[in-house]
Amino acid sequence: MGPSKSKGRRLPLLPLRGLLVYPSMVLHLDVGRDKSVRALERSMVEDHMILLCSQSEVNIEEPTEEDIYKVGTIAKVRQMLKLPNGTIRVLVEGVSRAEILDYLPNDEFYEVSVKELPEQETDDPEVDALMRSVLNQFEHYISLSKKVTPETYAAVSDIDEPGRLADVITSHLSLKIKDKQDILETVDVGERLEKLLDILNNEREVLELERKINQRVKKQMEKTQKEYYLREQMKAIQKELGEKEGRAGEVEELRSQLAESGVPELVKEKIEKEIDRLEKMPSTSAEGGVIRNYIDWLLSLPWNKTTDDDLSLSKAEAILNDDHYGLEKPKERVLEYLAVQQLVKQLKGPILCLVGPPGVGKTSLARSIAKSLGRKFVRISLGGVRDEAEIRGHRRTYVGAMPGRIIQGMKTAGSSNPVFLLDEIDKMAMDFRGDPASALLEVLDPEQNNTFSDHFVEVPFDLSNVMFVTTANALHNIPRPLLDRMEVLYIPGYTELEKLQIGTRYLLPKQKKEHGLTEEQLLVTEQVLLQLVREYTRESGVRNLEQQIAAVCRKAAKYFVSKEQAEAVEPLELTSELLKEWLGPSKFRYGLAESENQIGAVTGLAWTEVGGDTLVIEVTVMPGSGKLTLTGKLGDVMKESAQAAFSYTRSKAVELGIDPSFHEKNDIHIHIPEGAIPKDGPSAGITIATALISALTNRFVNKEVAMTGEITLRGRVLPIGGLKEKSLAAHRAGIRTIVLPKENERDLGDIPDSVRHDMQFFPVSHMDEVLQHALLPVQTEEKAGTTIL
Repeated sequence: MGPSKSKGRRLPLLPLRGLLVYPSMVLHLDVGRDKSVRALERSMVEDHMILLCSQSEVNIEEPTEEDIYKVGTIAKVRQMLKLPNGTIRVLVEGVSRAEILDYLPNDEFYEVSVKELPEQETDDPEVDALMRSVLNQFEHYISLSKKVTPETYAAVSDIDEPGRLADVITSHLSLKIKDKQDILETVDVGERLEKLLDILNNEREVLELERKINQRVKKQMEKTQKEYYLREQMKAIQKELGEKEGRAGEVEELRSQLAESGVPELVKEKIEKEIDRLEKMPSTSAEGGVIRNYIDWLLSLPWNKTTDDDLSLSKAEAILNDDHYGLEKPKERVLEYLAVQQLVKQLKGPILCLVGPPGVGKTSLARSIAKSLGRKFVRISLGGVRDEAEIRGHRRTYVGAMPGRIIQGMKTAGSSNPVFLLDEIDKMAMDFRGDPASALLEVLDPEQNNTFSDHFVEVPFDLSNVMFVTTANALHNIPRPLLDRMEVLYIPGYTELEKLQIGTRYLLPKQKKEHGLTEEQLLVTEQVLLQLVREYTRESGVRNLEQQIAAVCRKAAKYFVSKEQAEAVEPLELTSELLKEWLGPSKFRYGLAESENQIGAVTGLAWTEVGGDTLVIEVTVMPGSGKLTLTGKLGDVMKESAQAAFSYTRSKAVELGIDPSFHEKNDIHIHIPEGAIPKDGPSAGITIATALISALTNRFVNKEVAMTGEITLRGRVLPIGGLKEKSLAAHRAGIRTIVLPKENERDLGDIPDSVRHDMQFFPVSHMDEVLQHALLPVQTEEKAGTTIL
């Protein structure tokens, strides 16, 4: 700092941070900075006068000349008190304005030369008007602001000096230091009052705007707060009355469940609306129960809950092989699905249709699929379902409305990606209430089921991650549009070898355990088990086999319990004689379909919903007038096949050595045994023709041959279906030679190797070839009779 250039009053300077003192103001200050303390000490030593100036920036610890305003207030130090923390508290009284002329050289504290700015006196009426306006505005300001008390206005209104009035009012306003400094630096009283008036006007507008904003916010919050207070009051009242289960408690519980459920936003909005409706509804209203039931259903559905797939191929393959013997194609399909899941991470659930006779393990295979994938398993049976609402649910307007079986199954599963078994899909019915098969189209369509719509739920539900598995005994009962949406996997009947393995590995240990027998107590050899399969069951599956094994285990349990000391009884071996004693005589004849060659009797092969079967077609020719009789509960198609075979025989009578007029002199009776069982289909055509020609030519039929195929009027042999099941039935019956249509030769690959290698197959395209394989030559016939003409 240089030497003084101007003469003026010499005073110590105390810089103020965030504070400004006006003349005639009395207030306490806390001083802590070293230079400020030394300035105070100098003031107390001399005349107790000090200059108070504000800093332009509050954060500056060591201010320079540029950081301190030039105009300040000369004040008198009335009291000084040292506090325990080293800070000095002083009481100062503002005396007059002063302007810094120059900073004097002093390293211990700030010392300045100042020029005092005395207050001007005026009698101008305009100043009086400004005073009144300022007082009015200040009064309005006090009414809007809660920071200034009304008593302050009473004290301010008594001030007569206009300059002092402006200073006192400014000191009570919440202004920035810059604005307060502007008032301090304004020496002219009129100009000072005008500036103050502008400041008061601005502050009033800001306060009014604040009030409007507060009122707007208050209105927005008022409803929520009001509801909150009312709920709290209701809770308190219910608590006092001991009503723990009121409507408010119910609503609160539902809201907390909703907050924790993590349902999609669309569903959340729907539930919130229903909860609001429930809250406003009287507790006595019957509709409240309906709404509560609906909310519970929405909250209980697994909207976003999934289980993690176990994508280990080796583990899945081991589980499938442990649970089921054979069934290669369905197992392969599941492993393919797992492999693709590993590659793409996200794949729409496949829709598999397992088709096969009863007892082959369709339902249990679906359960094993879920186990191998690590998914939840849920099953519903569609047998006898004839109401569309069973699938899509009832509308909520109906009494007792509930969701359909699909949504019920998803709730039971508890995850959005279970294995969902639709059992007996071919057993659905249809009546005036709707067609459930058509309702299933949306469920089983991968392009639609991501937004499945249930009439009760009303909100679309995503089924695209569900692995649907359906089962059926026959495809022809499933509507074509529904069948097109499914991937069909055929499960044929089991061979004797497979039944033997299934009985040994699965059924026998299972039944022993269920009947309380140990592995060592009952010994069953493969030979006896094979006898049980051959002589006591005739089926494509293994359900009857399991029933017979259970019967054996019951007999064994009775045997052991009837002994006085069951523990000491030696193990029991099931022999052939004991088997007949327990189960009675053989129920089915095992071996060749016919024990000897016969005339007019041919073994045919048939397909039924429970698998393949053999049937013997008999033809008898008697003297008469040419009447053709068909018996055995035949369907229309089979009757037409018999007519076609009869017409073919008449057209070939001369070539076959038959009297062309045989149909005029003889009555012909075609009979298929087991007349109580309905039989239909075209595949018995060549069988009937062979039996008819055998009876008319008196030639024997090879007992070891069975056949299947449709016949035309010109003797062509047309393809048939179900060759695999028919071949298994023939093998089960002990037949080792099958005549089949030439076009069915491509189906031989479906027949299990153990059966195909044990049999001979002769593909034929014309009836002449059938006769070559089926009819024995005349010279080998041992019981040749007289041809009936």
